[in-house]
Amino acid sequence: MKSPFILLCLLIVLFPASSPAQAPATWKDDFVDHMAGTWKMEGQVMGRPAHHELQAEWVLNHQFLRIHEKTSADAPASESRYEAMWFLGYDAVSERYVLHLLDVFGTRYSETLGYGVRDGEAIRFVFEYPDGPFHTTYRRLAEKDSWQWRMEQKDKDGNWTSFADLRLTRLSKP
Repeated sequence: MKSPFILLCLLIVLFPASSPAQAPATWKDDFVDHMAGTWKMEGQVMGRPAHHELQAEWVLNHQFLRIHEKTSADAPASESRYEAMWFLGYDAVSERYVLHLLDVFGTRYSETLGYGVRDGEAIRFVFEYPDGPFHTTYRRLAEKDSWQWRMEQKDKDGNWTSFADLRLTRLSKP
């Protein structure tokens, strides 16, 4: 005769009462959806020319827009090589966007999340890095089907300075 305890354990494993963590409904954001696709990104980073490629696609049950950024293969050899993954999502409870950055500079800066709110055709993210605050603004230029990314940081004297000013030009839609 089988033990009632073993039978109970088997039933719990085979037929859980409920799933403790259920995936939330798919996130729909008509504004962010305009960033999905393939882009050429050009401009200035720290006062130097930057030529990047960008691929943005919905991932993880449509909870995040994954943005893969890297230096273009045809960028000048003198240009510093860069690669990053951005994960853009939205927290409905706190009513704000969340931006995760993972890049070639490693874990020190990836531990800080950016939080943003939409203002018209832009989302401004604030990152509170260990060495000071940093702003990243994604601005949609609807009439040109393009985006502008501006990044600013506070210098040691407390003044906001430009870190990057980049323009995204669409190469293809998803």
